[in-house]
Amino acid sequence: MEREEHLKLDNQLCFAIYACSREITKLYAPLLKELGLTYTQYVTMLALWEEDRVSVKQLGSRLLLDSGTLTPLLKKLEAQGLVTRTRDGEDERNVYIALTERGNRLREDACGIPEAIVRKFGIPLEDVFALHREATNLLKKMKAANPLG
Repeated sequence: MEREEHLKLDNQLCFAIYACSREITKLYAPLLKELGLTYTQYVTMLALWEEDRVSVKQLGSRLLLDSGTLTPLLKKLEAQGLVTRTRDGEDERNVYIALTERGNRLREDACGIPEAIVRKFGIPLEDVFALHREATNLLKKMKAANPLG
């Protein structure tokens, strides 16, 4: 490939992944609207359904989000009655996030979303799993190549 070809938008891996991410988020939107969640709120709830009562720092690390992005999102989830935010009695800088009863109940309503998304993709489940493996491996390599970020 000639050097100039490297600068074409259609040849950029970053753009292909960015565009896929946007399209996936659009697929989720109508399903999540029924739950009253945005995509970022949904992935936050997924993380909390896996491990409840975690610090904001732990949650941000799991979601790859900084506290400036995560804090307003958590405030909205708290206003919806899905989570509580509690300051650590020993160290006020630490805030813990826990699911409320309503937040736990929402999990049942969300159970059908992954299957519905796979159906919307219109590709075989094996291909979805293969794409997931490839994307996860790529993410691991990128994180290893950028230890500061």
